[in-house]
Amino acid sequence: MTFSQDHSGRGIHAVSDTGTLASVRSMFPILQRKVRNDRPLVYLDNAATTLKPDSVLDVEFNHYRFGASNIHRGVHFLSEEVTREYEEVRAKVARFIKASSADQIVFTTGTTGSINLVAHSFGPLVCGAGDEVVLTTMEHHANIVPWQMLRERTGCTLKVVPVSDSGALDLDTFEKLLGPRTKIAAFTHISNAIGTINPIAPMIERCRAQGVTTVVDAAQSVAHMPLDVERLGCDFLAFSGHKIYGTPGVGVLYGRKELLEKMPPMNGGGDMVRTVTFEKTTYAAPPARFEAGTPAIGPALALGAAIDFVSRLGFELIQRQEQDLLLYASAKLGDVPGVRIIGTAPDKAAIISFVVEGIHPHDVGSLLDAEGVAIRAGHHCAQPLMKRYGVPATNRASFSFYNTRADADALVAAVINAKRIFA
Repeated sequence: MTFSQDHSGRGIHAVSDTGTLASVRSMFPILQRKVRNDRPLVYLDNAATTLKPDSVLDVEFNHYRFGASNIHRGVHFLSEEVTREYEEVRAKVARFIKASSADQIVFTTGTTGSINLVAHSFGPLVCGAGDEVVLTTMEHHANIVPWQMLRERTGCTLKVVPVSDSGALDLDTFEKLLGPRTKIAAFTHISNAIGTINPIAPMIERCRAQGVTTVVDAAQSVAHMPLDVERLGCDFLAFSGHKIYGTPGVGVLYGRKELLEKMPPMNGGGDMVRTVTFEKTTYAAPPARFEAGTPAIGPALALGAAIDFVSRLGFELIQRQEQDLLLYASAKLGDVPGVRIIGTAPDKAAIISFVVEGIHPHDVGSLLDAEGVAIRAGHHCAQPLMKRYGVPATNRASFSFYNTRADADALVAAVINAKRIFA
């Protein structure tokens, strides 16, 4: 499928059902850059943040250029205009993840902010001393540390689902950890470190059967596969705008309405109240209750444009391209002597974590950077998972639909050259 693009903020338009993704790549001018040593950029750090198409950047820029007003409460034209646009994005997010109501969509600072909101606001409502929160070994620190803070506050305990050598979770082990004192289960949909796609539908089903509240970290899945929160039956779900071709600064927390209505606000300030006196304050209904102060308006509008971009492109095309890249790059990289891929679960997203024998991951990352190949090197905010595999860090190449087999070839060639340098 090929596309054309305008620069008025309206996004992309399908023009035919044939062709390649070359025209889509042209929507990301950064892909035309030359970087270290005048090398063409090969961007393989999509799990950290995705690139942003012109249509998304235009929407945010045009807000500051032609709008630049605050939302809510204003009675002048600019404020009413941007308020309408901002709330239209909220409704668009709800439709995108199949939520039944826009009131279930809370704008936050990102996935981290969303999970912290649940842990600090909802957590104390259900967790006391001796109660349990179930996590998995592959969680990002953003889905570990907030629950440790809840433990310090309430005296609850944390239980952790182990990960197999391949990087898969065992559903039977998960279910066995769900006991009568389990109040919350928080787990990632896709591991940011090794790419495992977890079977969240049966995990949620088993939690619901035992009355356990579920919190899904969808940061790595929102841009790569369709989400349907009503069908899944999850209680909370979180993601970040910059993971789905938007800009940093805005995130989403989906929550079941009855749960959001029970939760106290985490921050106080303007726009989250009904009435304020020095004697007593009454809070607004969700989602306003959780959105104190001036929000990240531009990034929120950009998120709406990003959702338009992904919706027009279609997940069928995205998944087909990314799975092709995963299989191709995994095979090529796996054939390089001394390279060990960490995370080989049968159900994986286009994320390849690997180590090179005799070379520290940071050195590998620097050598690849010298050839224009941008990957991530480190523990990926998943130190417990690194410990599970007995490594301090890995190299991580993460693909998006705008990557190509030529990008994978450049990755492999750069790894082989790094081995040659250290030989």
